[in-house]
Amino acid sequence: MTDNHVRQKARDHLWLHFTNHAALHAGGEVPVVTRAEGAYFWDDKGRRYLDGLSGLFAVNAGHGRPELAEAAARQIRELDYFPIWNSVHPRAAELAEALAERAPGDLNRVFFTNSGSESVETAWKLVKQYFKAIGQPARHKVVSRALAYHGTTHGALSITSLPPVRTPFEPLVPGAHKVPATDIYRGPEHLRDDEEAYGRWAADRIAEAIEFEGPETVAAIFLEPVQNSGGAIPPPKGYLERVREIADRYGVVLVADEVITAFGRIGDYFAINRFGVTPDIITGAKGITSGYIPSGAVIVSDRLFEPFTKKENTFAHGLTFAGHPVAAAVGLENLAIFEREKLNERVRANEDRFRSALSGLLDLPIVGDVRGAGYFWGVVLVKDRATRETFTPAERRRLLDEFLAPALREAGLHARLDERGDPAVLLAPPAIVGEPEFEFIEQVLRSVLAAAWQRL
Repeated sequence: MTDNHVRQKARDHLWLHFTNHAALHAGGEVPVVTRAEGAYFWDDKGRRYLDGLSGLFAVNAGHGRPELAEAAARQIRELDYFPIWNSVHPRAAELAEALAERAPGDLNRVFFTNSGSESVETAWKLVKQYFKAIGQPARHKVVSRALAYHGTTHGALSITSLPPVRTPFEPLVPGAHKVPATDIYRGPEHLRDDEEAYGRWAADRIAEAIEFEGPETVAAIFLEPVQNSGGAIPPPKGYLERVREIADRYGVVLVADEVITAFGRIGDYFAINRFGVTPDIITGAKGITSGYIPSGAVIVSDRLFEPFTKKENTFAHGLTFAGHPVAAAVGLENLAIFEREKLNERVRANEDRFRSALSGLLDLPIVGDVRGAGYFWGVVLVKDRATRETFTPAERRRLLDEFLAPALREAGLHARLDERGDPAVLLAPPAIVGEPEFEFIEQVLRSVLAAAWQRL
């Protein structure tokens, strides 16, 4: 089949995700990716690209791993599929144990899913039923942060804080309330030079929301250790510790949404480990198999699981393919690769080098901020660095869609252009990259951002 035939089939039959189809419907081209290896992929024209986004924050161990393909093939030959509904198969039990061993505190119980949205959806349902089971049925509300993205299913979308993806599907699930994100760059001016004071201020907005809604009605706080949407926003010093205190004070479940930040992205199996805070639930997906096959997980504390050990309480929730034998086998081999090659240690060792390469871009007038952690960084773009003035919607479209997207593609760098909040270039390469890839990323961004500034 020729590549033109692939494009025509895509135009005629394929509905692309989060994609405006007007240009394609009018005959525009859609990129065709044909193969990948290591930190790179190739299109149908033979052009090579550095995968600066690990596919979509997923291929953390790199592309083309024969070990992962072989693990899948072995498992298919042994046991292709069986559900974990009132039965168990070896790989699901083994992966659950491996995840529990790597999770903090008493997070020892694993409920498998197929995706990040399903993990978040599952966590909200779980905490609702948990509070009913312990005699606090009014607790159903959740608190999440501005700009945060937590998924696309109806519950997860309700926790998400992005009007453009929420509005078409309203009314959503009631009870999801929003507080400020930890974007100190856009925080109150009098707190911008005091990270700890800013972190306390941001955390206290959560306590304020709980008080306003009524503590007896609030079930959970959902947050990403490093927030994706809005430009790789890290937690200010002391913030997560303060949120943990607030959750304990009000008896609220703390959920760390690690769909993006787990499995090496921040240099640990779970980013929350690096920040020294133990949540009650961790939601994950993507990097659990390095994206080779769909899989997700909700890792739950013993305390939250305990009511479900009683005869009268069954968590009435399940998914046909969750805990799939092949996905579990790939997940186990993925963890083995991380151990053998010390990929978490590699990310931590290279974190400062990556930060330094990107921070050099601050000499460009269009770059307002560089922030992130591990192998997850955002380069924030502004119209005026001195005043922190941002771009108008029309300027933003021209900058991101009409110039930066094709310019980055032409330069051979796959990155995320984030327009939720300040426009930003998001970078999350596989854990296998190092100094040469950092230099390439910096050179490409320096060239295209300087050209963008001139064009604007």
